[in-house]
Amino acid sequence: MKVNWQLNKNSILALHALVWVMIFLLPFIFSAENDSSRDANDLAFRNLNTVTNLFWMGLFYLNALVLIPRLFYKHKYIYLIFSLVLSFFIIMLFHGALFEPFVQGHDFNFFRSSAHNIIPFLFTVTVSTTYKIIYDKIKADAVAAEIQKENLKTELSFLRSQISPHFLFNVLNNIVAMVRLKSEELEPTIIKLSSLLQYMLYETDEEKVLLRNEEESLQNYIDLQRLRFSSKLTLNTNFEVKEEWQTIEPMLLIPFVENAFKHGNGLLDNPEIDIDLKSSNNQLDFLIKNKYVSSDTAKDKTSGIGLANVKRRLELLYNNQHQLTINKTDGWFIVSLQLTFKS
Repeated sequence: MKVNWQLNKNSILALHALVWVMIFLLPFIFSAENDSSRDANDLAFRNLNTVTNLFWMGLFYLNALVLIPRLFYKHKYIYLIFSLVLSFFIIMLFHGALFEPFVQGHDFNFFRSSAHNIIPFLFTVTVSTTYKIIYDKIKADAVAAEIQKENLKTELSFLRSQISPHFLFNVLNNIVAMVRLKSEELEPTIIKLSSLLQYMLYETDEEKVLLRNEEESLQNYIDLQRLRFSSKLTLNTNFEVKEEWQTIEPMLLIPFVENAFKHGNGLLDNPEIDIDLKSSNNQLDFLIKNKYVSSDTAKDKTSGIGLANVKRRLELLYNNQHQLTINKTDGWFIVSLQLTFKS
């Protein structure tokens, strides 16, 4: 994904380092000219507060990286308040332990020191919370924009490749042959083609479609491809979709099947494609295998959106909710996809 400079990790780290360096150095910069006129107690408290800034820095990242994602975003406000109060109490204990080494001749008073440090504490919590929310909003907007861009690119590429003249001409030629032979398969074939085109051209405008619609379009595509190769190809399919009401982003599966038909024929003596689709327990399992020969490495730029684009789309749409493995074993090209449906 192309990210804006705001989300570039190196830029963020550099910005954080610069801000913290300024925070630590500012007390020394402003007091450098007056050090000779300040008494030892003022300098001692300045040094103590500078060291205490380390604890505020730790609180900043604890709140931003742990408490906000795990408690605030999940509406666990009581636990969040408790965690912040506990953090303040622990910081004050460390502050008290450092008090005597830095400020000699004065006794540490927990309540007075707490009153003195409550403003830095609230400021740190407020800034870290604001930073985290704004950062996540910018990141979410960037991902959403990338998804929209990727979906548009995928849709255009798919319509220019999958619904290609080559594919349609083969299907139409088969239909012509069926007309001449007055085959009983003529009407079902036309219905399948019409349904597939309708799905690709219109229903894929939606962000999500029902799983049964994706399954039906996949089956129609397979059946139409079966007509092209007839007895030349051994094709085994197994569909066990038990959760047809689930929703899925459209056209996630067809590119894998298209790739299998594209590379699972040609130079092979006994081409074979095995397709297995299952859905249960809020998960989709998709396995497709096709025989291939290593010399069949030519790539048709006008056919299929490519496995690389499909991988990218899965990463954007189902980050941490899918597992895709692609292997070549003993003359078989194997694609396995496990996908957890979004709630």
